[in-house]
Amino acid sequence: MLFWDEKNFIPCVKFKTHNIMKRLLFVAMLAMVSAATHVTVSAQEEPILYFCEQYDSYSGEINVSDRFTTGYITVVVKSSNALNLSDCYIQYDKYNSSTRKFEYYKQFSFTLSPTSKYVYFEHSESNDMSFETPGFYRVYLLDGRQNTVTSSIVEIIPR
Repeated sequence: MLFWDEKNFIPCVKFKTHNIMKRLLFVAMLAMVSAATHVTVSAQEEPILYFCEQYDSYSGEINVSDRFTTGYITVVVKSSNALNLSDCYIQYDKYNSSTRKFEYYKQFSFTLSPTSKYVYFEHSESNDMSFETPGFYRVYLLDGRQNTVTSSIVEIIPR
């Protein structure tokens, strides 16, 4: 706002200080709220489920990926804490593009030590663990009561 100084008759600019103070207070409060609500977001919390072609006691995980050809793969679960599981299941659900939903495909049972932090699940005489048809699959680690512990998605392509 422009006004004239009464003593010197000089044009001066007069600011409305209360509006500036309101704005500064608003910016300061916004900065405090933003700092107080800072949250780190990660893609997946512990434990983590992922895939490899096979596990070897000497070489470890061989060819870790989320895309494999039909056949057998190994499911790996890693956690920084004990999994606290004794009876558990690996379940495959296959994506149905017609219904746009994952549908039950098959399930395998396993017994673990509750103190395990790192586990790999692979093909055996009692667990087929194979993917016969190409597609997208959600693979779950389920506890003894069939509750989800962790899951991940894998793509199976033709050989």
